[in-house]
Amino acid sequence: MLENLFKLFQEQGQEAVINNPEIPNEKNNVVLADATHSVADGLQSALAGGGLQNVLSMFTGGGASGGNGIAGLLNNPIVGGIISNFTNKLTNNHGIAGNVASGIASKLIPSVLSNLVNRTNDSNDNSFDLNGIIGSLTGGTTSNAGGGGLDIGSLISQFTGGGNAGQGGGGLTDIISKITSGAQQQQQQQQNQGGGGLMDMIQGFLK
Repeated sequence: MLENLFKLFQEQGQEAVINNPEIPNEKNNVVLADATHSVADGLQSALAGGGLQNVLSMFTGGGASGGNGIAGLLNNPIVGGIISNFTNKLTNNHGIAGNVASGIASKLIPSVLSNLVNRTNDSNDNSFDLNGIIGSLTGGTTSNAGGGGLDIGSLISQFTGGGNAGQGGGGLTDIISKITSGAQQQQQQQQNQGGGGLMDMIQGFLK
């Protein structure tokens, strides 16, 4: 998932980063890697904090396919956190002025996330899959949640008023708990590796 997300930023970052005179050409890919990390870290942190519903909401109602477009994405609290995180990286890691950094982040992040949502919901596009996205951030939790895999469609219906029926005997609360625990464990493992965790993996794509 991370490599495909990085490639998506490379595709979508032409105007905001690659052709931006504020960003030296030799820093283009490093900046895009920081943007990729901001998204992955934002989603993982949301899952680790019990915010599965906000993540699912982003993919079901916050993209162009959901009818709300970028405006809908900006209403999701996760997205605001990602934009702020990336703005800070641009300022602290690359010395870009705060107002310029904010403009870059506010343009690039919603654009890429909207594209990510659309591709994830496109049955003809196999580059992104919601199960795979959540699984990559939780250590494969989606493959064993409830003992029989995570049925995203059923889970979404439960969040949107379809009841609290059990899934694999676990129920909605149990599924959220498993995913939250998985994301927390992934964060801890990445910290214990003594490196930058997700960022180390993303920087591997630059070599």
